[in-house]
Amino acid sequence: MSYHQLAVMFGWTAVLFTVGGTFAQFRRATRLSIEGVSLATWTLFVFMSIFWMTYGVDRHSAVIILASVLTLPFQVAIVLRLRFWRRWQVVTRSLAFSLVFCALPVLIWGWPGGVYGTGVAMVVNRAPQLIELIRYPDATGVSVAMWFMGVAGALCWVIYYQNTRLWAALASTACAGLASLSIALLAIWRHRQARTLLPAKESVLAQA
Repeated sequence: MSYHQLAVMFGWTAVLFTVGGTFAQFRRATRLSIEGVSLATWTLFVFMSIFWMTYGVDRHSAVIILASVLTLPFQVAIVLRLRFWRRWQVVTRSLAFSLVFCALPVLIWGWPGGVYGTGVAMVVNRAPQLIELIRYPDATGVSVAMWFMGVAGALCWVIYYQNTRLWAALASTACAGLASLSIALLAIWRHRQARTLLPAKESVLAQA
């Protein structure tokens, strides 16, 4: 097997991680809870999936296109679950942010500029989720599996992009992967904290 074939295989593996991670968050949000899930983060995910889809079309990359096409419905479903219509200001800010960092750079500097801008957006869009986890102890709705799959997917994408010489996409994805790792570790801490506090709450209720 040549390195090119191996890199392509990593690309398709990245698609599986990307779709699987998004589905894990969708399932947790629908079956368990949406507590701790950031509307800003997931709204930006929707807009950035649309960007990556158009980028994949331009680069004739079935891998990039399929990853965006398959994850977008789950991302939209999560945003609907978060009742975005009650917080239009968040959606408006997310749209404006996406236009400034994703669409505008493409118009000015072409696709490489847009991908670098999207890289900034990919890192920044994880900030609301990090802040949510720091500010609020209830992270019941946050899927640790989703964010760890995001890290694994980012590693696979980096190998794929290196082989296809899409350096802007490589740098953007690598930074996003590190941000996803931070969220995954913080979510684990919050979930462990919740498990520790639960017996104490049950004990207090039993004595009341």
